[in-house]
Amino acid sequence: MAAARARRGPTARRAIAGAAAALACTACGGGCSVGPDFVAPTPPEVASYEPPVETQASTPPLSDEGSPRLATGQTIAADWWTLFHSSDLDDTLRMAIGASPTLAAARASLAQAREAIAEAQAGFFPTADVGAQAARHGSGHGGGASPAPFDVTGSAGYTIDLFGETRRSVEQQQALAENERYGLAAAYLALTGGSASEAIAIASLRAQLETSEALIADDERNLALVERQFEVGKVARADVLSAQTQLASDRTDVPVLRQELSVARHALAALVGQPTGAWSPPSFDLQDFTPPGELPLSLPSALAHQRPDILAAEAQLHAASAAIGVATAQMYPSVTLSADVSAGGAALDQLFRGSSTAWSLAAGLTAPLLRGGALQARKDQAVQAFEVDRSRYQAIVLQAFQQVADTLSALEHDEERAVATRSALEASDAALVLQRASYASGKSNVLQLIDAERSHFQARQGYVTTTAQRLQDTVDLFVALGGAWWNVADPDLSGSP
Repeated sequence: MAAARARRGPTARRAIAGAAAALACTACGGGCSVGPDFVAPTPPEVASYEPPVETQASTPPLSDEGSPRLATGQTIAADWWTLFHSSDLDDTLRMAIGASPTLAAARASLAQAREAIAEAQAGFFPTADVGAQAARHGSGHGGGASPAPFDVTGSAGYTIDLFGETRRSVEQQQALAENERYGLAAAYLALTGGSASEAIAIASLRAQLETSEALIADDERNLALVERQFEVGKVARADVLSAQTQLASDRTDVPVLRQELSVARHALAALVGQPTGAWSPPSFDLQDFTPPGELPLSLPSALAHQRPDILAAEAQLHAASAAIGVATAQMYPSVTLSADVSAGGAALDQLFRGSSTAWSLAAGLTAPLLRGGALQARKDQAVQAFEVDRSRYQAIVLQAFQQVADTLSALEHDEERAVATRSALEASDAALVLQRASYASGKSNVLQLIDAERSHFQARQGYVTTTAQRLQDTVDLFVALGGAWWNVADPDLSGSP
């Protein structure tokens, strides 16, 4: 159904003013938004990350005076890595945040999503176009050229958002922009957590390499001692071969550790946005990291509002809900108002004289009639997509709670390992001292000395890896709790699209 009015005579100014007034009055009209109104899902209502007491192991954990205390309900600091009291780590994280191409890409994606909102919001306003044409005609018989006629045309249109297709489209784009903002937060969290992890890995590998090199130095001394004793006939040839075998075996560990150290350094360089050939990470040392004495632990009820992956999944669910509204609105009629004006003349000063101007106003209604079930299928697809995103949201929430619980359990077991490895290291130190004295006095053989050194090496490496693991699990806890990206002084992270 359509209604139109057209006449010639009034000036273009009057015609355009009348069309604009009609469109403005229509624009003030309201409409309804079909489709569901989004309601954020309710996260699981649990009081603890750990399972009930009756399902846990009954063996009490070992105590460690240096173990951190969990401060339940405390807020995580934005620069949580400073709790390790490593200036090299602080400098590295500042460099990573400032130069990471991953963050730059995430910011660009967010800016792109915000422009998509502006594009969708344009549907709230009328559209207008103007065209102009000038032509000159002549003949080849010496008559000269005729005066150049000029034509100017203008058109305006407005689609009334009766059933909220435009409003739902804007809502969808806003939700997708929220998804991108939380994607930026997730990239920030991955960058800071990954950089801290690589720094700890570098420190751990350097300590393991130092321990391996110390063991090799002991092996070389043992071999020299055995060779001297063999020359004077105090030991058999078998002792020399045993010392040589042990030295060769221990040397095989060094290239592996050096390779792993190179990989960790290269990975950290990439995280901070630097070419591997132009930047070298600091020489991180495990002794330079101080485990926090107190670890802030967010309540389970707050986790769903802190984790960027959960919030991104919620925003995606919101976008899917709005998409249902868009698909539903497309099943209803649409009303469009339009206005056209044209003016022509043989010269420019004749364009807007009465007889040269024509204008028209029209209102049209379009309703879908036969689409072969395509519109209903499109809506049903949107509904199913919403169900998919809702299930994904639930899975992400469960994974988040699992990650926090796993990390808390790891920290508890780290305390037990720390006590055990420290005791093993102290015992192996004392045993090695006694064995060296026994071997020097001829009361034991080289195999016993090598065995004592091997036990000491294993205890030392165990202590190094346990220390590094405690640091890593602490980083994992900060990451699992969301990393306090919401406290960062960055409008792209803490602002709204």
